[in-house]
Amino acid sequence: MNPKHEKIFLVSLGCAKNLVDSENMLGLLGQAGFWFAAEPAGADVAVINTCGFLQSAVEEAIDTILEVVDLKRKGNLKRVVVSGCMVQRYGHKLRKEIPEVDAWLGTAAIPKIVEAVESAARSGAGQFYLSRPNYLADHTVPRVRTTPFYTSYLKIAEGCSHHCSYCMIPRLRGPYRSRPMDSLLCEAEEMVAAGVREINLVAQDTTFYGNDSGGECSLEDLLQKLATVEGLQWIRLLYCHPDRISDRLLTLLESEEKICPYLDVPFQHVNPEILRVMKRPVQKESPHELIRRIQSMNRKIYLRTTVMVGFPGETRTMFQELFEFIEEMRFYHLGVFAFSPEKGTAAYRLESRVDPRVAAERRALLLERQATVSLEMNDNLVNTVLPVLVEGEYEETPLLLSGRTAAMAPDVDGRVLINRGRGIPGEIMPVRITEAHPYDLIGEIVDGPDTELF
Repeated sequence: MNPKHEKIFLVSLGCAKNLVDSENMLGLLGQAGFWFAAEPAGADVAVINTCGFLQSAVEEAIDTILEVVDLKRKGNLKRVVVSGCMVQRYGHKLRKEIPEVDAWLGTAAIPKIVEAVESAARSGAGQFYLSRPNYLADHTVPRVRTTPFYTSYLKIAEGCSHHCSYCMIPRLRGPYRSRPMDSLLCEAEEMVAAGVREINLVAQDTTFYGNDSGGECSLEDLLQKLATVEGLQWIRLLYCHPDRISDRLLTLLESEEKICPYLDVPFQHVNPEILRVMKRPVQKESPHELIRRIQSMNRKIYLRTTVMVGFPGETRTMFQELFEFIEEMRFYHLGVFAFSPEKGTAAYRLESRVDPRVAAERRALLLERQATVSLEMNDNLVNTVLPVLVEGEYEETPLLLSGRTAAMAPDVDGRVLINRGRGIPGEIMPVRITEAHPYDLIGEIVDGPDTELF
């Protein structure tokens, strides 16, 4: 078989930012003439794009690689290629651990994916494509979107210039690099022309956009331009740093209906001493002050945050402060992680580590309390009619449709389960909420002009 007619099966692990990289690799492979397979059994080559942020993600990546390598050993695959953050983190050590892999690509090697697949066909040796993480894709890089046709992620920047003590993203992805605004607008217009109705902006810190280029542009400038794209209905902001939520940004969220009333602001913690050791010290305003400023807007802004428990030095009193913060501020969505000591980070060397069992208990306590808060907030939506992006059949039963409100990001938040009415996938339709659960809503499609706007 002509190598260019070989079929590629790609597995994308980790976050939405990593998914964009995977889609760019698929685009480059497709442009080079490779075909795609939906399952590894029907493929010639498997590409695994890994996450390496946490040890749990590394373990998931290793397990996935070993499963795929086993298919190769049985003759069901010709080659295995591994890319992404885990490769950037561990480098050449991986060859010794998993010699069956034919090629390894770091985070800057996306443009090398075709060369790696073709070269592996000739040599069969575990080749490495590692360099300083400085790659920045733009709208000219081909992309095969793997999300549903109506929604997509737009990566507005790469890398990170913050140096949080628990995080190795700057090492794996390099310093923050904003994409030119013209490139982003061009890609957004191409997405909408292809049927996309919802664009989710992603970066390691979306609110830092433009700061690396001397302030020639900003996230607020970008949002204003995106809001003029005809046919685009929802714009969602993910990964916003709490120190960069400007009044101008909030004014845009309040006045521009296309911008979802949704902010994902990872606070990580609320205790000043913990934040200082995390190298996320409070700058202009405390977390409490920021949330009150957001809540003072006329338009209700639905908040998602992520916090970390069990960070070295976290006492019972410090955790209680965090618990009371979560209870008082009533976030609509909450993610909770237990601290993971990652070798290579400053926090790895910290003493006074919290027992992992204690950290797990604290995580469970926060999630249990959040379930109650979420249910109370969802109860307030019963009997209201909300715009819902219909996504199609619910995966657990064809008797229900699944959708999301503007307050629900794809994959990470809850959903609306629709049990009555004719829904059109990809359309934003009015749904009357009839029942509430801690994370999901139940509703029915209605006709009429009584839809409440978020």
